[in-house]
Amino acid sequence: MCSCRIKSIVFISCCLLTVLTAWSTPLIASDFVLVSPDFQNGKSLPVWSVMKAAGGENLSPALEWSNPPEGTRSFALAVIDEHPVARRWVHWLVVNIPADVRSLKRGASLKAMPDGATELRNSYGFIGYGGPQPPPGTGPHRYVFTVYALDVETVTVPESPDADEFEKAVKPHVLGTAKLIGIYER
Repeated sequence: MCSCRIKSIVFISCCLLTVLTAWSTPLIASDFVLVSPDFQNGKSLPVWSVMKAAGGENLSPALEWSNPPEGTRSFALAVIDEHPVARRWVHWLVVNIPADVRSLKRGASLKAMPDGATELRNSYGFIGYGGPQPPPGTGPHRYVFTVYALDVETVTVPESPDADEFEKAVKPHVLGTAKLIGIYER
């Protein structure tokens, strides 16, 4: 066989393998996604979601997530202010959200959480959601809402963890994360 024919066969085989591989994967990736009907990603949080002292009602925004990774046995939620002045201020931490739950409604914190879910102490010092209340004049603050898909039904976290302690506790069990960013400034 001439080398040209061998090269042609190898080339056609590689092309065929590429096509078959492409067909064996989904045409549309099923990404783990977090959204809110109350605000758009990268946009301002609603005033009612901020602390009462900052003029709001301190209501947790509604959250909806979809397409978690296969093997998800529970979810965890963190809301962290990533602004340098805030130094990763914890606004809301929740663990042990059952795997069949795909949303939290507006104002769910302390009132309408799913059975089994556990809210932890935030940086304000109380359990549950604590809305934005950034120091005036510090510019826009980024509030990162993260839902973690976990490979365990329950995860043990200290009752009053800081952001790093929380992440250290859930990290060994994370199958995937979905993020949503809200902005607030006073």
